[in-house]
Parts: sequence; structure tokens; C-alpha cells
Amino acid sequence: MHKLYLNMLFSLTMIVAIATLLSFIVTYNFTNISGIMIMHVPHSKLDISKMNLSSIKEYNSNGIFDLKTHLLNSIFNFTEKSIVQITRKSPVSTPLFHYPFPPSPSPDPDEKQNMTVLGSGFVYDKQGHIITNYHVVDNAKFVDITFIDGNKYTAAVLGKDPLSDLAVLKIIEKLNEPLRPLTISNSTSINIGDTAIAIGNPYGLDNTMTAGIISQVNRLIEEPSGISITDMIQTDAAINPGNSGGPLLNIKGQVIGINTAKGAEGEGFAISSNTILKEVPILIQKINFTHSYLGLNGTTMTPDLAKQFKNVPKTIKGVYVNMLAKGGPADKAGIKGMTIDYYGQNHGGDIITAADNKSIIDMDNLVTYIDQHTRPGDTTVLTIFRDNHYIKLDVNISTRPTSLIIMPI
Repeated sequence: MHKLYLNMLFSLTMIVAIATLLSFIVTYNFTNISGIMIMHVPHSKLDISKMNLSSIKEYNSNGIFDLKTHLLNSIFNFTEKSIVQITRKSPVSTPLFHYPFPPSPSPDPDEKQNMTVLGSGFVYDKQGHIITNYHVVDNAKFVDITFIDGNKYTAAVLGKDPLSDLAVLKIIEKLNEPLRPLTISNSTSINIGDTAIAIGNPYGLDNTMTAGIISQVNRLIEEPSGISITDMIQTDAAINPGNSGGPLLNIKGQVIGINTAKGAEGEGFAISSNTILKEVPILIQKINFTHSYLGLNGTTMTPDLAKQFKNVPKTIKGVYVNMLAKGGPADKAGIKGMTIDYYGQNHGGDIITAADNKSIIDMDNLVTYIDQHTRPGDTTVLTIFRDNHYIKLDVNISTRPTSLIIMPI
């Protein structure tokens, strides 16, 4: 009797499974190519907001669900009308703060004294605000933006922040059709290995998509000008000249960053979406964004550096203070910088080991903390190792100068 019951249960299970499979086959179209089964999902069935590429399983000889191609294609179709090409004229003699992408020469022989700078951007809201990089617009007051359908508008440079390489534009002409802003995600939710999708206009080629992964997060990138940009996202998705200002997307088609810099060995960098969310509303309202400033230059502590000083543990972690900006916040708080005696020996530099009770392990860590977690007017408590003991000093954070010749933080 028990065996008969099991047989009936097995038969019922098989019937349900076969019915489900038949229903699935009716809904989706399958193709067999060289022994590989591919499932074609209609775009109308794809909900990119609920899909995760990492959950898609691939089977070599048994069959492969080719969702990746359809998903990327759907993301492109979903976002292409929200991405623009940005062009402006720049005098040839203008110093190039166009790192890492120099401007392209104008093809017009009558404009030998000018260059055409190309970049990308994307729609922030339905009111006509466009986000891009500062180095794409530089000191221009107006730029031209072109959508994929050929619609071209003039946009005013509304707000900009050279210290984060961000700029906000505002379309000043009547729109031919409603704008489609992209959704901006919280970049703290991304993980190393997540899919990263870059869309822009490299080399002037309209709306080009490349895909890769998130290689690392929370990078600090120093530009040739000496400006350090914090909370950068590193990706191996191809980023080339003209991609600057375009969005870096996640697998849901949401913005997680702004493509900014091309690194070595095929690595690229993007400003995090959290920086966008923090700064853009202020740039729209107040035209500029103020950054925190300590007024010091430092070096990451190492065992070799610790050997040069008496009573400094070899294992200590932190930032050795080299120089102070006279009259700056660190100087006013009583922090001591390095001095060099007649014999070339270093003396007197404080070692910063914590900020607001959060451990500081290197200079990048300190720069990132001050930039991301403090605002001008705040008081930050720095833990200092000096003369073989620890002390705490209150530092009143001020506004970072916009001059390019400044202390790193």
C-alpha cells in the first residue's frame, strides 16, 4: 500500500512538472544551436529592475540560458534616450585640464584656433538638468548636447565642482519631447565582481556600450593637477576618450557612477553615485559645492619610516604629518609637522592614527574620511601619536580652496 502511494505521488509530480515545462515552452522561444539550448526571452518579459546577472546559470553541453545578451540589450534600449553627447569649443592655447581625455581637434579648417571637446552626459531630471564631468565643460558657459535621435539643444553650465570633477547643465531651449531621467542607485550596495556597464560617446561614436565588472571600490585617484577625488569606482569596462560624463550602470540599468578616467592596463574609474546624490542637488541650488579641508600633507606610516624616529612603534599605522598650511585648520589645532635638522634628520612630525575614533591606516584613508564624512564647520577629533603617547586634538574643519596648488587635504 505504501509503495502504491509513492508511485501515485511520483506520477502526480511528473504530471505537474511536464505541465509547467509545456507552459514555459509556450511562453518562451527556444533555439538549438550546435547542441546548445538557448532561451530567447521577449523584451516585454524582461524586468531589468528585478534581475541579477549573477543568478543566471550557464550550462555548457546541457544548454545555456542566454539571458545576458537580452538583458544588456534591454538595458541599452531602456537608457539610450537618456544619454547625450556634449560638445564645446576650446581655444588651442587653453591649458589642458581635460585629464584624462584631451580634446579632439575641430575638423573645420576655419576654426584652426579652436578645438572641439567631446564628452558624454545623462539626464538627471525632467526639468532639463544634465550631469557630466567638470573637465568636459571646463570654463564654458554654454555647451551643445545631442540626443541619440538627433535632437540638439543648447545647455547652460549651471553648477560645477572641479574638486569632484562634476558639473550640472541646464537645457535652455524648448524640448521636442519629454526627458527620461535615469535612476541613480546607492553605490554602497555594489560589490566587487558585480556587472558594470559603461555607456557614452567614445571617440565621438554615438551611444557605445561596454560591459565588465566592478574591480574595486572606494579608490582615491589623484589627477595631475594634484586634486584627489575620493570614493571612486574601478572597473574593467572599457572607458575611452569621449566616455567622460557618461553613466556607469549596474545590471538593473541604474546609475552607480559617472565615467571619468582611463587607467592603465584597461582599468577605468568612475565617480560614485553617492557623490552624485550628495552634490548634484546642492550644485543645482547653490552653483558650487564646498569641500572639507584640514590643511596638511602627510605620508603613510611604514616600518621603514618608523625606524627613523625614536620611541615610535614599528607596527604603528597612520599618517605621518609632513607639512602644514600656515593658518590652516590643522595648524590652528596645534598639529605639528615634520622638521629637518642640520644633519638631515626628521623631527617633530605628529602621527594621525584616528579621526572621530575611526582608525586611520594610510593617507588615502584620511583624505577619504575627511572628504566623505565631514563638512566645513564641523569639528573633528584627531587622535595623535606624539612623544611616545597619544593625545586628542579638536580640529575645526574649514572650506577647501579651489586653487589647484593646495595641500592634498
